[in-house]
Order: sequence, then structure tokens, then C-alpha cells
Amino acid sequence: MAEKAVLRKEPVSVPSPAASSWIKLSATLAIPAALWFFPLHLNPRAQHAIAIAFFMILAWATEVMDHGLTGLIGCYLFWALGVARFDVAFSGFADDTPWFLMGAILFGTMAAKSGLARRLAYLVTLRLGTSYSRLLLALILSDFLLTFLVPSGMARVTIMAAVAVGLIEEFGLGVGSNVGRGIFLILTYTAGVFDKTIIAGAAAITGRGIIENIGHAEVLWSRWLVAYLPSDIVTILVAWRLTLWLYPPENASLPGGIHFLRAELRKAGPWSPVERKVLALMLAAIALWATDYLHHISPSMIGLGVGLLSVLPFLRILDINDLKRLNFLQLFFVAAAVSMGKVLSASKGLDVLTNIVFAWMQPFVGHTIISTFVLYWTGFVYHIFLASEISMLGTSTPLLMQFALTHGLSTLKLGMIWVFSSGGKIFVYQSGVLIIGYAYGYFRAKDILRLGLLMSIVDSLLLLIVVPLYWPLIGIR
Repeated sequence: MAEKAVLRKEPVSVPSPAASSWIKLSATLAIPAALWFFPLHLNPRAQHAIAIAFFMILAWATEVMDHGLTGLIGCYLFWALGVARFDVAFSGFADDTPWFLMGAILFGTMAAKSGLARRLAYLVTLRLGTSYSRLLLALILSDFLLTFLVPSGMARVTIMAAVAVGLIEEFGLGVGSNVGRGIFLILTYTAGVFDKTIIAGAAAITGRGIIENIGHAEVLWSRWLVAYLPSDIVTILVAWRLTLWLYPPENASLPGGIHFLRAELRKAGPWSPVERKVLALMLAAIALWATDYLHHISPSMIGLGVGLLSVLPFLRILDINDLKRLNFLQLFFVAAAVSMGKVLSASKGLDVLTNIVFAWMQPFVGHTIISTFVLYWTGFVYHIFLASEISMLGTSTPLLMQFALTHGLSTLKLGMIWVFSSGGKIFVYQSGVLIIGYAYGYFRAKDILRLGLLMSIVDSLLLLIVVPLYWPLIGIR
């Protein structure tokens, strides 16, 4: 009887998913409504812009709707409620930032459909060796190199996962093994970091667009790459050694490893005409990006141009069905984030929010090392509460840019550190890349907590050397 009584008491106070969603939706609507009507003694236009911006921020943070749909509704409200003219409310759609993302999406689709990404991963792995240690290094290097061809961490994890699963099975191991845990954990974590050190993925592309639009700084793809190259090298080596230390392998080498890798390449067959065309297009884009300091052609123009070239009928790389399968709501989100920043700036609501959010940082901005350290860890902590890295950058970067302009600071420098800080993560929910990697079941949440915290400490210490000593040499002062 006692057991039955206990059993009856167990299921009580757990809210259902539906109830939880209603609570989130109610808060998302009630708080902006209160901000709209509450007497805050602000300019009405600024107050109303802040109220709608809060609706967008809360909806993005709680994920009560798709990010793209939330952004579209927010832009509509700016226009329909008279806060901004149509051309300002939807100005992000006429900006090149979302179209940079469109080019990146097309790149990922090309690399995945043609089989080029997987072939290159096997080729790199084959060159470095088949011990667990060398395979791990090869997979991290493949992840890094593929960032240039597949500018989306989620797409790369999906592509590399097929390679990783095959290798783990060849080890004769599976879920729960140190080999499986180490391989999937490091592939997933570094994919998110490389998306920030190279302008790739929706989050970094969003941050870049806001730095240019609100911070009025030219963001060169080549300079960003060179600025974070030391960080990339250290990240690759430290992540490799940390993973070997945290997850020592059950088997030190891959049984018949060289034969397995060659067999996989044989299955892929000889280089196809499509793979060659995709590689040629992507190398042309990379060459143009890497030399943008000479010609100053926008990275967005290059990326979208090459992406659209792949859809032309005579090249036969992508077709109209490939385009129909793309998620265009991602573009809506990025465009809406840029629009929100421009509306807040035009209405002077951005000045109000900046004074509230970043005013406490003012005593620390006079010293490069201290301000770099404070900025990185502020972004790191902020990211914990505003889970999605895209939401984190889309909602906070405009405020940071205004803060930098007000205090005569380098918007490019602060913006780059802020974007980089979003790469440090300790919880799975903080990134779509982590969620995809976690879904394969090879690592646990506590693995991300442990590795993510150690890597974030390393990254923050590295910035204290790179920012004051190296960045001025490449023109970031």
C-alpha cells in the first residue's frame, strides 16, 4: 500500500509541453505590451521600437515560433504600427547579409550533393594515418578545411558524421566508447568554433552584417581569416590533445584502417565531372574572398554569385528542386535581425538599450587586455541565457556597436571579439550544431560541459595575446 501511495504522488507538478509553450507565449506577448504602454518618459517612437524589439528577442530566446517567422512578424509590426517606414522596417532584406547566407547555403548543398565534401574528408584522413590519434587530428583538419567549402557547421557535422560512424564501426566500437565519444564530440564542438573564426554559418554572417551596418566598419573576409588564423591553429592542436587526454582510446589503431579508407574511396569511384566543377567554383570563390583587400568586392556578392552560377542549367550542378528544398526562413531571420538594429538606431531606441546593457563596461574599456577579457566572458555568459547563438548575436551586437561608437572604440575589433565569444559553449542547447552532433548519441551533455569550459578558457587566454600584439599588425587597432 505504501508503494502504491508513492506511485500516486509522483506525476504531480510537471507542466505539460503545451502548458510550457503557453507560458512562454504569454510572457513573449505580455512583456512587450507592458513596455509599449508603461510610462517610461521616453520618446514614444523609441519606446515602441524597444517594445517590438523585446517581442522579437523574447520569441527568439524562448523559440515559441520559428526564428524566421518571428523576424518577419517583427518587421511587419515596425511598419504596421507606424514605428518605421516600410523601407526601414524591412531594410535588412535589401542588405547583403542574408544573401551572403544564401550563398553559404548553396555552397553546402553543392558540396553535399556532389559528394565532394566526403571525398575530401577521406583523402585527408588517408594522408595522416590510421591510429586513433592521427585519425582524430585528420578529422579536425577536415572539419576546418571543409569550412571553406561548406560554410555551415550543421551541414559539416551531418557530412562528417557518415565518415565518423564508419570509422567507429571499423574500430569495433559503438555508442558509449571513448573512441566514439571523442570523435563525435570534437567534430561537433570545433565545427561551431570554425564557423566564427572564418565568416561561415548564419551566426557569424549576422554578426558581420551588423558590424558593417551599425558599426560602419568594413569587414574583409581575408582580414577576419588572417586575424583568427593563430586561434585556429591553437584550437586544432589543443582540442586534439584535450580529446586524447579526456577520452583515451580502447583500441590505439584502426584494424585494417588503411584498407577501410581505400575501400570507401573506391566506393566513391573516380572524380566525377560534377565534383570537378564544384571544386573549381569553390576554389574561385575562395580566391576572390582571400583577395578582397585588393578588389573590395563584397563577400556576399562573391558567395551568392558563385552559388547562383551552380544553378544555371548548362553547369548541371544544382537544379530547381534543390532550391525548393532550401530553408528560406533562415534568410528571413538574418534579414529581420539586421532590420531590427536599423529600426532601433533610427528611432534612438538603440541608445537607451545600450546605456542599460553595456554601461557597466565603461570602466574596463581603457585597457586592451582587460577589455578583451571582460568582453569575451560577458559574451560567453550572455550566450548561456540567450541560448541560440544566432539570437545572441542578432540581438546584442547592435547594442555593442552603438556602445563602441559612443565611446570612440573600434567597432570592428569589439564586434570580432563578440562574435568569437559566441563560439564558446558548455550546454548542448546553445547551438544547432551541438544539437545535431548530440542527436547521434555518441557523447553526453556533461562531455560538452567539460570540453567546452576548458576550450573557452584556452580561447580567452589566447585572445589576450593575439588581440593586443597580433591584430594591430594586420590593421585591427
